[in-house]
Amino acid sequence: MTQFAEQPITLFPTRAEQKEAYEAHMLEKRLTKQVGQAIADFNMIEEGDKVMVCVSGGKDSYGLLKVLMLMRERAPIHFDLVAVNLDQKQPGFPEEVLPTYLRSINVPFHIEEQDTYSIVKRVIPEGKTTCSLCSRLRRGILYRVAKELGCNKIALGHHKDDILQTLLLNLFYGGRIKGMPPKLVSDNGEHTVIRPLAYCRERDLARYAEEQQFPIIPCNLCGSQENLKRKEMAQLLAQWEKHNPRWIANLFTSLSTVVPSHLMDRKLFPFETIKPGDPKPQYGMQGDTAFDSEDEC
Repeated sequence: MTQFAEQPITLFPTRAEQKEAYEAHMLEKRLTKQVGQAIADFNMIEEGDKVMVCVSGGKDSYGLLKVLMLMRERAPIHFDLVAVNLDQKQPGFPEEVLPTYLRSINVPFHIEEQDTYSIVKRVIPEGKTTCSLCSRLRRGILYRVAKELGCNKIALGHHKDDILQTLLLNLFYGGRIKGMPPKLVSDNGEHTVIRPLAYCRERDLARYAEEQQFPIIPCNLCGSQENLKRKEMAQLLAQWEKHNPRWIANLFTSLSTVVPSHLMDRKLFPFETIKPGDPKPQYGMQGDTAFDSEDEC
């Protein structure tokens, strides 16, 4: 009697599983499109660039690295990526998580070990936020590492929500209109710092991290501080968006639609010397430059 080996039963995906897979695909497609648009708009990456991707172990930097790897496969230009993590010697930091993950996705990486944690804890009084000093220390170290690795671009994982929070922080606590630029020259003048996630929302990156099952490493140096002004701004933006979702989109658009003649910065517009008969300044805005309709929008 012929014996037949048992064949495994192949089950077709359920409708719910199909929907979940479709939504995951569309999320990745949206993030990739937004990153590509930001790179194109601000000429962030060019032929032959070597991009140092700063990976902290958080959802945003993981997402940045993954999307840049996807784009590198499809881009019409050649550029290299190297992932860099700064091990600040925080207590309980799981040292093997990042190296294990980065090896699994086959990306070149470098782990820089510098005990900035002890410096911050020694210098900053108990109960005070540590972000400013921690940021300065990290910045100097990462600039040095980029030079040692031969990287001319440094990619950071700041997203649209970070940019808007920075704008509000400067408005409410700094008394200035200043945001977080998507591209700038580093403080030492040797590198270009880019933020390819500038058009991406934090909530999308959080969903993407869950779907990709990134091995998230919590930050117990700065991310856990409850008295951060940035958290206040995040809560404020959340309230505004709940009231009217268009407010967030319009606020972000305003960063790239600036009309100096309708502000008060005398360094940007010659208020002292203007007079009737002068040519009207061309700032991309049409209509009456003296009286704006309240319902113009």
